[in-house]
Amino acid sequence: MENFKYVCGIDEAGRGPLAGPVTAACVVLPGDFPVELLNDSKKLSEKKRAALETLIKEKALAYGIAESSHTEIDEINILQASLLAMQRAFNAMVQMLCEKGLLKSAEESELANIFAIIDGTFVPQIGVNAKAEPKADGKYPEVMAASILAKTCRDRKMCEYAKLYPEYGYEKHKGYPTKAHREICQKIGPSPIQRLSFDYKK
Repeated sequence: MENFKYVCGIDEAGRGPLAGPVTAACVVLPGDFPVELLNDSKKLSEKKRAALETLIKEKALAYGIAESSHTEIDEINILQASLLAMQRAFNAMVQMLCEKGLLKSAEESELANIFAIIDGTFVPQIGVNAKAEPKADGKYPEVMAASILAKTCRDRKMCEYAKLYPEYGYEKHKGYPTKAHREICQKIGPSPIQRLSFDYKK
């Protein structure tokens, strides 16, 4: 990784829920970022995640956040939708690098300056040197930062959906398969953002 100009971390949030999108983020941190503040987003309180989200967006050399919708998840399956969201997040990050003048273009010769670390076991189609590693979100600062941006963005989106569909309680469980979530789906049927390919009736 030391041979590359930029190292980006990529992670997703929302593979397990029964409703809503899967969200991914891609982050390049500067050398002076206070990495000791970072951790896997799941191990941070909501308040700490929010504070770190602001810090990451202020200090990052570049970042991108993107999603795959519940309909895309149903069409191509959750793994492929997660990889697609990661690809979109990476492309958004590259665009920011270009806008800041840190990359000349998104051409292959310029992308050779980037190395990507992905949390998980699969690498999305991003056209750069990369490695996928399980639990990378607890090991690499760039991936920790990506996990925080993905989580905070998705949670915010689910709270917005909660205002549209208040009976489903999305502000509480964010679409994850809680008992309350399953019970309301059984009682009144799936919400408009339900992943119909997931078994929400158990």
